[in-house]
Amino acid sequence: MSKGKITILGINGHVGRAAAAAFAEAGWSVSGFGRSNRHPQAGVKFIAGDADSVEDLRAAIAGAGVVFNGLNLPYDKWFNGRAEAQLASVIAAMGSDGKTMLFPGNVYNYAASDRLITPQTQQRPERPRGEIRVRMEAMLKAASAQGDFQTIVLRAGDFYGPGSQQDWFDQLILREAGKGKVTLSSHEVPHSWAYLPDLARAFVVLAAQRQDLASYENLHFRGHFAAAGEVFAAIAAVSPMKLTRVATPWTMLGAMGLFMPVIREMVKMRYLWDNPMQLQDARLDALLGPDFGTPLAEAMGATAAPFFQRQALAA
Repeated sequence: MSKGKITILGINGHVGRAAAAAFAEAGWSVSGFGRSNRHPQAGVKFIAGDADSVEDLRAAIAGAGVVFNGLNLPYDKWFNGRAEAQLASVIAAMGSDGKTMLFPGNVYNYAASDRLITPQTQQRPERPRGEIRVRMEAMLKAASAQGDFQTIVLRAGDFYGPGSQQDWFDQLILREAGKGKVTLSSHEVPHSWAYLPDLARAFVVLAAQRQDLASYENLHFRGHFAAAGEVFAAIAAVSPMKLTRVATPWTMLGAMGLFMPVIREMVKMRYLWDNPMQLQDARLDALLGPDFGTPLAEAMGATAAPFFQRQALAA
């Protein structure tokens, strides 16, 4: 018997696929919404549509008590009100019949000087991208305050997990792993990470307890807080070859950004790697229960191993 119906908006994205897998495994009836079904998943019904169309969105979430908003514009396309406009379409489609929206948040809302970030920490974004996220969350809070629907924001660090694509692991850290190089910060500054299978399971737990939660929740997922040396050791443990750790080439990336908008926007967020910004939330920890989450070495290993396997097959 299904535990409920959920629609995953942005089913082709890494976080959307992880959420779909976790909810399907937990016994939910899962639908996935996207322009095309690029990554078919067992137990997930695909619904084709345009994320800019309120009508398509409304049809996709009809009958679902929970909606996972995994929509995310390309990194260089957030500006000039585009991110807010996309969210406004989702809000309009949600209606006012008491659905629950699950919304992945990030640390962009906070200042580089913030060290321990709890749900009570004042949001003082460091960059325009963070200002966008603050505005988006304010839109959700306003809609929830009106009683239209419930919103659960689950804030997390940088996503990673098996099948990583278009993220730091795929684009930078393991880009030259086939040559025996792993690109990481040259400083031992801890960084906030979120292993996607764990984050997705956390969303499942919150969805199951949604009736006991407020109309608007801002929760912080602890994840892993790890320095470059720990990450390198975990990757090296599953590598079939000897690896060398090389420093992130920020100067070169800055030059590339002159011609590549996505790289330019990534470089602007360098402060996230230069400052130890740790998420903490005792209340969420209690909701998830003791011993929740995968150990760092196991999670990093599970993420890196497929890269080496693909490279071996391609050789």
